[in-house]
Amino acid sequence: MPQLLLEIFSEEIPARMQQGAARDLERMISDRLKAAGLTWDALTTYAGPRRLTLVIDGLPAATPDREEEVKGPKTSAPAQALDGFLRKTGLTRDQLVERDGVLFAVLSSKGRATADLVAETVDQIVRAFPWPKSMRWGSGTLRWVRPIKRILCVFDGAVVPFEIDGIASDAITEGHRFLGSGEPLRVSDFADYRAQLEKNFVLLDVADRKLRILEQAKAACAARGLVLVDDDGLLDEVAGLAEWPTPILGDMDPQFLALPPEVIQLSMKVHQKYFAVRDPSGDGPDSSGKLAPNFLVVANVEATDGGKALAAGNSRVLSARLNDARFFWDEDQKVGFDAWNAKLSGVTFHAKLGTLAERVERIAALAREIAPLVGADPDETETAAKLSKADLVSGMVSEFPELQGIMGGYYARLAGHSGVIADAVRDHYKPQGPADTVPTAPVTVAVALADKLDTLVGFFAIDEKPTGSKDPFALRRAALGVIRLVLETNRPISLRQLLVLPSLRVRTVAAVARATRLETALLDVTRAQVQAGLSQPKLYDWVEAAIAADAPHSSEADSQQLDRTVHAIEAILAFFADRLTVLLRDRGQRHDLVAAVFALGDDDLVRIVRRVEALAAFLATDDGANLLAGYKRASNILRAEEKKGPLPSGMVQTGLPNQPEAETTLAFAVGAARTAVEAALETEDFAAAMTALAALRAPVDAFFETVMVNSDVAEERDNRLKLLGQVRDVMGQVADFGQIAG
Repeated sequence: MPQLLLEIFSEEIPARMQQGAARDLERMISDRLKAAGLTWDALTTYAGPRRLTLVIDGLPAATPDREEEVKGPKTSAPAQALDGFLRKTGLTRDQLVERDGVLFAVLSSKGRATADLVAETVDQIVRAFPWPKSMRWGSGTLRWVRPIKRILCVFDGAVVPFEIDGIASDAITEGHRFLGSGEPLRVSDFADYRAQLEKNFVLLDVADRKLRILEQAKAACAARGLVLVDDDGLLDEVAGLAEWPTPILGDMDPQFLALPPEVIQLSMKVHQKYFAVRDPSGDGPDSSGKLAPNFLVVANVEATDGGKALAAGNSRVLSARLNDARFFWDEDQKVGFDAWNAKLSGVTFHAKLGTLAERVERIAALAREIAPLVGADPDETETAAKLSKADLVSGMVSEFPELQGIMGGYYARLAGHSGVIADAVRDHYKPQGPADTVPTAPVTVAVALADKLDTLVGFFAIDEKPTGSKDPFALRRAALGVIRLVLETNRPISLRQLLVLPSLRVRTVAAVARATRLETALLDVTRAQVQAGLSQPKLYDWVEAAIAADAPHSSEADSQQLDRTVHAIEAILAFFADRLTVLLRDRGQRHDLVAAVFALGDDDLVRIVRRVEALAAFLATDDGANLLAGYKRASNILRAEEKKGPLPSGMVQTGLPNQPEAETTLAFAVGAARTAVEAALETEDFAAAMTALAALRAPVDAFFETVMVNSDVAEERDNRLKLLGQVRDVMGQVADFGQIAG
């Protein structure tokens, strides 16, 4: 079947936009061709520095004939409705089909040549292409990321004729800007197109460009006993900068190795797009070697001198960049933390959440409270928290924002602080994504939790919550970070306990004037009250007790502050439940099991995960699956009866006249299961709790097989409803089985 080849050739496309453009081209042309009824064998897109390419194999020569039935008005509808339908369809009344009192129009259309459809489709796509940024050039109206030079469009060996803003389609492309022949390349199909491009020093596929870079870069390093420092992000970028990438190893002044390695690598990467190189014989902290006084640049040409001149020129540029970095490094050491922290008072964190200095105060106070919960020293934790944001106003981080925290760690060591404190300053932003490492040092964990919790509570307090795909303050990432930190520490920590203190400390512009006094009163409440387990009613009691302690100053504003505090905490807890669901789903757990456990009101993340794992294992067994079905049957009966009035309460009776054996057996089984479940939950042995529930499977099955719940005898009916209620209650201690699908 015919093949379609499309290339849009332009000036240089930014590397960061190329792969997204390839996906958009595939999506847009696929949607339009499918809508026309076309199918194909294979569709592939390619993106590079100067071209977007698409090839479709097995595309039919024409679209299929189509017949569509359109439902119209009823035969009894007013004449106006019929007239409107006839105008819409272009048919007459006698051409309509009547069926069951309703009129239908059968619209037929002949297929059209695929080439005609392609010409129309390419025009639409080019004019509507969703570039993040685009430009208009010349006197035309067309917008594209960079000026379009050519459009190649060949279908079944022939040019598809069309013109877009004066650019006529053809079967011609161009090779490499510098290394190619300089002559237009006329092609017949994709195989010819790809072969001619490669002869003219263009690698079409980004995977081929990456492979060439890695192979030649590693070979160049190995020839001098060095090793390339892997950087997938940089590899993606440089593969989009060169059509014929040629790695060249260069030298830099060894004196720059006195700078922190992160500074050197970032200077190379951000400003110059160079790869760092390491010496495997060095004494790096991870035994992988220290940085070598070299760099690797990816050129877009093959130099006649082997790249010596290019390497020398790039070395001079890099030296200038690293001299700037060394200046910041030296100057920052003359300033220090006191001056930086003072400067934070003039930096606004958020208009409604105060300055960075105020944020640091909140984080430090909260980190000190969290420290005992994670086994950290409170004094060290508070010190680390007070230093954590200072480097944001340092010269180095102002130049390289990506080094926030990292530079603070270096400066803390130089200032004489312990490694524990310096590491906490360095790592307190972690984890910043699902692939980021999770710190486990107690002081670091405490500061990291405080930082993320202050962010979450603050923005929830001012109603800046994520909506849809929008999350401008990265609150989803912060919540996931808290979850991973808590799970990694494997300590029993109450989320409500973590959330109460930052909720009270966040003072928005609209907060009550007495916030400081109210906070003082709240902090006087004993830790025992916090650790008692703060359900929402208890949370209200806890906060109200603090307000009562400050009774002479109580006001309507206090009640508003109370409501704001409690509702913010409950909203964040629901947000955590959603994030935990996402995390566990990525680990293979079902979302409904997370909901079933969260419904119990437990807010200990470690315990929740263990419950979910035990529940999943239980439901994977026959006993679990059958008991779930029995639970749902019992719940449906009870729900129906609740609509009629209150359910009967009290003890389940045994030994009644003519009482079925299955009823008595289930009553004793429920009592035994309750005792076993409560004992297992007391010791947090969730597997044992599930085993206890499994013992109910056979009695529940037998009960439903032989016993009629809605007996005509009121005493029998009430007793059986009580029994089903007990089954539901016992199972409900382990999870809300009503939330589970199946």
